[in-house]
Amino acid sequence: DKFLYSADNYVKAGAALAVGILSNSVKNDADPALALLTEHVEGDVHIMKCAACTGLGIAYAGSAREEVMDLLIPLVENTEGGTEGMQEVGQASLALGMIYVGKCDDNVGSVLVQRLMEASDEELGHCDAKLLCVGLGLLFLGKMEKADAMLEAVRTVEHGISKYAAVVLESFAYAGSGNVLKVQEMLHQCTQHLTEDADHQMAAVIGIGLITMGEDVGAEMALRAFDHLLHYCELPIKRAVPLALGVLHISNPEFSVIDQLSRLTHDPDTELSQNAILALGIVSAGTNNSRVAGLLRQLSEFYSKEAGHVFCVRISQGLLHMGKGLLTLQPLHSDRLLMNGPALGATLIFLHLCLDLKTTLLDKTHYLLYYLTCAMKPRMLITVNEDMTWRPVTVRVGQAVETVGQAGKPKTITGFQTHTTPVLISSKERAELGTEEVLSISRVLEGVVILKDNPEYEENVAN
Repeated sequence: DKFLYSADNYVKAGAALAVGILSNSVKNDADPALALLTEHVEGDVHIMKCAACTGLGIAYAGSAREEVMDLLIPLVENTEGGTEGMQEVGQASLALGMIYVGKCDDNVGSVLVQRLMEASDEELGHCDAKLLCVGLGLLFLGKMEKADAMLEAVRTVEHGISKYAAVVLESFAYAGSGNVLKVQEMLHQCTQHLTEDADHQMAAVIGIGLITMGEDVGAEMALRAFDHLLHYCELPIKRAVPLALGVLHISNPEFSVIDQLSRLTHDPDTELSQNAILALGIVSAGTNNSRVAGLLRQLSEFYSKEAGHVFCVRISQGLLHMGKGLLTLQPLHSDRLLMNGPALGATLIFLHLCLDLKTTLLDKTHYLLYYLTCAMKPRMLITVNEDMTWRPVTVRVGQAVETVGQAGKPKTITGFQTHTTPVLISSKERAELGTEEVLSISRVLEGVVILKDNPEYEENVAN
């Protein structure tokens, strides 16, 4: 609280951001984030407005709160203030996108599209105009054809950014769907050899990873496509490939992907190597993977003279050891069946910022990194009794096996180890109970699981 009343605006802005981060995914009837940040959003200080917008976006991610929408829409509609004004528009759009992630809300959608259509060429040329497109994409995350009307509207914008906005909107809408036709469209975007104004191609590369994530066959095919892109395409597309590899393997450090990324980290092109370093962080997030830790240590020595690279290495090291290895960024849950909108949205914001590192994370808007807090969640399996008291039981944890459509009772995991809960589960693993004493109330063993005694077990002992 004391920092919110500091004389230094930057300290106050940090406090405003912290309020948002603390309130993320916490239900509180008093709404401290809204109460504390409202005055700053409506105030006159530029840095405070930006920080308060980001704080609200993080605090109310996925909650679709109308009070927050009413607060932020005037900032998006504001056409004054030149570059600073455009920065505020970008931050407010991102916040609205995160609050209404995957909700297809008409009010927010029409405000953002209207702003894109009415903006001057100078405004659309500003680096934060892309945040407007990402905010719009987040509204339709994973909603497939519901984004079609908005796509048509976006294509009418008479500026180069309309291509970028269309690709972002389409790739976000088909996120995790594995839709092969959309992947082909994204690859088709990459066929032109452009060295400048290729933002839409970079977005398309991330789109390929985004559409095929969560589905193993598509992900393997995408890896092959990325190899081709690295061989035959121009620099802008190559720069986006490590980020797309990151989307495919969030918190899942597979040997082959780490290998490929570590080769790209030594690329002569600075942006490509920086993106590869950050992708290493995303791929290994919260796993404490010793191989990645070693690579990052070598990189920090190798690039010790380059400030930008050192910054990227530090961020990646932070992600790698996130929560001392007890957290994950993986947006898929319930046996990789369901997708957590705010978590995927947060990771996508980070990756789209990486497309233009010089003007975003390595410049003034590095605080947008904190959107990643929306994606962080514990990866422990904790078992409790029905009255919420601790109940350690033995569980088997192993690699998940696909058993859909197989006859009989096939094994659902392979190569398991037996542990006593609480236990850590990584992204492609699954747990099952190791004793028949108890039954779990939920089908999937993830997070906090409630157990009850198995009534039939006692009788067996008696007999």
